[in-house]
Formats: sequence, C-alpha cells, structure tokens
Amino acid sequence: MSLRLRLLNLFLRLAIKPQFRRLSDLPRTRRHWEFAARWLMPTAPPFTLTQPVYLGNGARALSIMNRPAGKVQSKSPIILYLHGGGFLAGSPRTHAKMLARLSSLTGLEVIAPWYRLAPEHPFPAAFEDTRAAYAGLVAKGYNPGDIILGGDSAGGALALALLAQLCAENTPPRALFAFSPLTDMRFQGGSIVENASRDPMLPSSKNDHILEMYLAGNSPEDPRTSPLLAGFSAPPPPVFLQYGESEILRDDSRRMADKLRQAGGSVTQDEWPSTPHIWVLFDGLVPEARTALKRTAAFIKQIS
Repeated sequence: MSLRLRLLNLFLRLAIKPQFRRLSDLPRTRRHWEFAARWLMPTAPPFTLTQPVYLGNGARALSIMNRPAGKVQSKSPIILYLHGGGFLAGSPRTHAKMLARLSSLTGLEVIAPWYRLAPEHPFPAAFEDTRAAYAGLVAKGYNPGDIILGGDSAGGALALALLAQLCAENTPPRALFAFSPLTDMRFQGGSIVENASRDPMLPSSKNDHILEMYLAGNSPEDPRTSPLLAGFSAPPPPVFLQYGESEILRDDSRRMADKLRQAGGSVTQDEWPSTPHIWVLFDGLVPEARTALKRTAAFIKQIS
C-alpha cells in the first residue's frame, strides 16, 4: 500500500465517513461532491472531449472521449457507464475525469447518462432512466454486442440489473465491468458487519436511510434493485468486478460473481486489500487508482 493511499484512507475515515453518517442535508452533499470533482481532483487527461448528448426518450448524457484520431473506428464498441452515489447524489460530471482516463486507456467513447435521484425520484426512476439510455444507444444504431456496460456502487447495481433484463430478453451486451457494486439492497452480505469498522469510507449505519429514501416502500427483493436476486435465463457475457477486501460491500461482489458463474458466465474478480470504496475516482492522487483503471482497461481491450 502506497503512502498516498494510507493518507487517503486516513482522510476518508476522519473527514468523509462522519459526513456520510449524518447525510441529513442532501443538497449540500451534492454541491460538495460536484465542487470537489471539479476543483479539487486532478485534471482530466489532455485532449479530452466532453460534450452533452441527447439519446432520445428524454435521456441525456455526457459523451467523454480521449483517444487518438487514428484509433477511431467506424464500428468501435461503446461504454455505457452509470455513476454511483447511493442513488441520492453524483452525476456524470463527478465521474467525468476518471472516465476520461478510462477512455484514454481503452480508446473507446464513454456515454455517462444522467438519471433521476432519490428521494425526489425514488425507485424505479433511476432504473427506468438506465433502460432509456440503453434504448437510446440502440436507436442510434448500436447493437447490444457493441455496448459495454459499466458502473460503480449504485451505478453498478443499475448496470447489473440492466444486464439481468437484457439476458432475459436474449439481447446481452458485449460485457460488463463494475467498481464496488451494490448488488443486494437487503444488505445481507457478511462484510456489512465484518467490515463495519474497517471500511474507511462507508458507514453501514446509513443503509436503512438509503433504503427509506430510494425504495420508498418498494421491496428490496425486486431484482431491479438487488441484481443478486435476478434470474439469468441466458448465460451472461464476460464480467469484471473490482472491489476492496475491507469494504462493507465486498461480499456483494463475491456473491454476485458466484451467481453469474452459476448462470454460465465468465467472471474476473479483482479484489484489492486496504482500498476504499471506488478508489478509481482518485486517479491522479493515489497510484493504486491508475493501476486499477489499467486492469479494467485490459479487460475491456480483451473483449473488444
């Protein structure tokens, strides 16, 4: 573990985790995240092109590209990426710099859609917006085999839930990758308790709060909220799951990997020691973030 990662974990434990425990002023939390992503995080790679796009059906997104012109192909795969934030915060802007780095490493365009946030727009709004974004790409001429799904945390939940539905419709995407995904809204993974004190960022005490604001009385057993409970009637495409061993969501990834393998899928588990939740967002601050993104890019290149 690098010195920078040790310092990041200490900062998250002392400054960010207590804020997440309170989580009473959502507008303020959202503003702080947007401000930090824009002004406090390292800049995006040079020659990054970020522009808003309209996907139809009301779906809006950011198109993020960082690739040499010579690498542009008429039929390149495209990444549809769902941002995290507990279904309550975050946006394509908060993840844009990390996604620009991923675009640079893979040579692919990333489409990061906006989706409606809770509690103003509880379930199933976020999932409906995810489906609309995917349908928008298909309407623009992308076949399911051209689309690589990605996401982190709550966005990972949306991506995996969409994957389950697409497999049921026998139109699976090319592949899926997820950073520290939430896969069980019942919060029944053993690491929720085991890692409650070890996780430097996420407090397990706020799980009920997220359930109340996002589900708004809907069942956490709905596979659109808990993809771990989804049935996979057709074998899923290759999946890459990257997560930290000390996270409270560690077992969400481990159990999801087992589920996908039982359905006949190929799953790569990239488990890291002593890393915080979605540490790839700290690309440029800690070396482990860049290495993790390179591993993800290697998976994407392999299946592209």
